[in-house]
Amino acid sequence: MVVDLAVEQVIRADRPEWVPVFTGLSARQFAKLVRLVATRGGEQTGTGRRWGLPLADRVLLVAVYYRTNLTFRQIALLFGISKCAANRVVDHLAPLLALSPVTKPHGPETVLIVDGTLVPTHDRSRSASSKNYRYSVNMQVVIDANTELTVAVGTPTPGNRNDCRSYRDSGVDQQCTGAHVMADGGYQDNPGVIMPYRKPGDGSPLPGWKEQLNTVHKRVRARVEHALAHLKSWNILRNCRRKGDGVWYATLGVAQMRNLALLV
Repeated sequence: MVVDLAVEQVIRADRPEWVPVFTGLSARQFAKLVRLVATRGGEQTGTGRRWGLPLADRVLLVAVYYRTNLTFRQIALLFGISKCAANRVVDHLAPLLALSPVTKPHGPETVLIVDGTLVPTHDRSRSASSKNYRYSVNMQVVIDANTELTVAVGTPTPGNRNDCRSYRDSGVDQQCTGAHVMADGGYQDNPGVIMPYRKPGDGSPLPGWKEQLNTVHKRVRARVEHALAHLKSWNILRNCRRKGDGVWYATLGVAQMRNLALLV
């Protein structure tokens, strides 16, 4: 009787009531995510060892892992598989859930906003002790100013590296080619980035027209801060235990799911 009860309590994608509870996505948004992963090669083809879970359940497992940041032992219990199997599912599907990179220049009318956020991670080879006194990586995130969709996520840089340098080192500057890019005052030494006017060194006030432009700039730039707060509602970005490129794929995957939540 205990075994039967345990079997009935595992999470499955064919029970849509579980999807919004554990992923933050509606059943329709999740179905679109599964189709996306399938087109990228998520379906098992050919010979070899078969997955114990169908594709929809495996995608659900990764989404639940990103949303809750449970350990693999806990995730495995929820899906009725082993800890090692849960780990393999995430390793296999994480790149397929990732936000696609920008492959062509943006149009001259495109306005993007960039900002960095610190993601605490256990991988000391990628992270550094940062201003939050934790080992973190600096993730550069770019959104479209009009749609607020995530456009690009740079590769992680050490958390003690400032945004000005991380913007270039992460490669995200290359994905902003052709667009107007807005940022806060920490992105100096990056030609073409639109930043607020600074007060003169002699302490005199800014002219009124510059103050007005700074107010508009701040209001528009706040959209990226809202986007970062939304991204961090997926708990994997509050304390990532993944190694190597895991934190980057996790951020790209969360960005992909957030875009789906905004679009569908």
